[in-house]
Amino acid sequence: RQEMTTSPSAGAYAPGQDRTRALLFAALGVVYGDIGTSPLYAIRECFTYDNGAVDLTSANVYGVLSLIVWAQLLLITVKYVLFIMRADNQGQGGILALMALALHGQDPRRRSARVMTALAAIGTALFFGDGMLTPAISVLSAVEGLELVAPWLHPAIVPLTIAIVIVLFAVQSRGTEVVGRLFGPIMAVWFAILAVLGVWNLAANPAVLQAMNPAYAIGLFISHPWPAFVTLGAVFLAVTGAEALYADMGHFGARPIKLAWLAFVFPALTLNYFGQGALLLADPLAIRNPFYLMAPGWALVPLILLATMATVIASQAVISGAFSLARQCVQLGFLPRLEMRHTSEHEIGQIYVPRVNWILMFGVIALVVGFKSSSALASAYGIAVAGTMLIDGILFWFVARRVWGWSLLPTTALVACFAIVDAAFLGSNLLKFLDGGWFPLLIGAIIVMVMATWRDGRKLLASQIHEATLPAESFIDRLNGAGPQRVTGTAIYLTGSREGVPYALLHNLKHNKILHARIVFLTVRFLDVPFVQRAERNHIQSLGKGFYRIELRYGFKQSPNVPRALSRISDAGGRFDPMDTSFFLGRERLVQKVKPLMSRWREWLFIAMQHNQLSATEFFRIPPNRVVELGTQVEV
Repeated sequence: RQEMTTSPSAGAYAPGQDRTRALLFAALGVVYGDIGTSPLYAIRECFTYDNGAVDLTSANVYGVLSLIVWAQLLLITVKYVLFIMRADNQGQGGILALMALALHGQDPRRRSARVMTALAAIGTALFFGDGMLTPAISVLSAVEGLELVAPWLHPAIVPLTIAIVIVLFAVQSRGTEVVGRLFGPIMAVWFAILAVLGVWNLAANPAVLQAMNPAYAIGLFISHPWPAFVTLGAVFLAVTGAEALYADMGHFGARPIKLAWLAFVFPALTLNYFGQGALLLADPLAIRNPFYLMAPGWALVPLILLATMATVIASQAVISGAFSLARQCVQLGFLPRLEMRHTSEHEIGQIYVPRVNWILMFGVIALVVGFKSSSALASAYGIAVAGTMLIDGILFWFVARRVWGWSLLPTTALVACFAIVDAAFLGSNLLKFLDGGWFPLLIGAIIVMVMATWRDGRKLLASQIHEATLPAESFIDRLNGAGPQRVTGTAIYLTGSREGVPYALLHNLKHNKILHARIVFLTVRFLDVPFVQRAERNHIQSLGKGFYRIELRYGFKQSPNVPRALSRISDAGGRFDPMDTSFFLGRERLVQKVKPLMSRWREWLFIAMQHNQLSATEFFRIPPNRVVELGTQVEV
């Protein structure tokens, strides 16, 4: 199953209404978890932010509701649903898939290519920061409803939230296949309840629906320009999770995601937000928690339980996305090799990355303990998502211009409109920097620094090794019958270079004075596409005298299995017998030069990452009892 040659989303495009309905239902539980739990806190934060938000008046309620509905229309419906979701890389979405599509066929040394790579790295780093914030604010906001049931439970909110978070991350190693079956039904009930609560409160004041007129949003900016701009940071909470529509496109296909948004999610969210607005117009004191106060008293406890399940699902979707993004980062060369466990025999996209899991868990716990309330966390939330959305728009411009060939003027005008909206939201969120907005930026900066150090260090290491490499043709030409001695069997030398003789072979020859009868220089290469067809997996070149060069090609969403790929090759001197094949790997021991090529602390960081990364044996699934490692010391 792991060697599937087609995208796992291929079924997403199968004909039939039943298939579309099933995928639409499943998308509710994965794609819309984050944005679907925003009603828990978005409206409340629009009127309670301490540093200049608008006052709670009737006119301002209409203005805020108008801002929310038009933010969802412009950012989600127009930007993502109508435009960005067209930019699919073999059916896959997400910022790295968008970068790979924009870079396809481009010289990576070009300035524009470097700019796109840097933007994608920044966007990826911001996503990991969001991966810590979403579980913290979502679960905390749901548990806070207990205060309305029993105020004396307030001291238990933080400990209970931490307990839920620990359980959530502890079960990740078991996979989400079984739990995932419940996501769709629970979220379908959740969105239905959102709509019902909204209609229930709208019945008392249906006139609030007039706020759909954008004139109310414009009027808010005219009458209160600075408070309205400040409030944009809270309004943005209503669209966080929009990027999930694009990122999860490969799992469900574009059509089910679009249908779910237009036919179910967007109407349910709109009704709920307007229902909260109607409640505030009738009872301004309900601002302390307008979402829960929409419900009658007898329904409060069941609603808290349902909200907690919905926020756990929203957190699960972000965590799973972080695992998937980590794998893509490794295979595109942004991060060192990490341990990845496949948690499903049926779905190749379900993986568990232990290091990422525990880093996220400790980050979430630190946020809950440090901020203590969802209102405080709302100050940190938004910057990372707004930055990612802005980068998505910029990368979309490169795709539209260079891949699709769109005209310069209309493409630039369209992306500029998106950028103005994104920049306004980002600017408003940056005002919350000192109140917690620094956290996702700090996490993002650390991850960008790690990525840049790894890529620069790998380039330096490759250049150092290349300087000591002999040309393969001249090395083979010098071989003759007099020596060295050839022994039976196959030797496979893994190398990151597609030219020259691997230094592991030179070390083996220097110490053992022998060569195997068949020698393969093997390179595993990850392309800038999500999936590589099996027919295009192998590139074989005969070098003569029993030497072969084989390149195995994978997409950035595939996991390599070298023995399985080799078992399908028969035109490189015959088939590969696992019991007659030895794998030779080079293990570099890195030491700093007297005059290092990078700063001292970056050199130290790179050496630490190189030393602690997952071994090539485990990453490429090579049987350990068939591996010989040959070490060498390299100065970087």
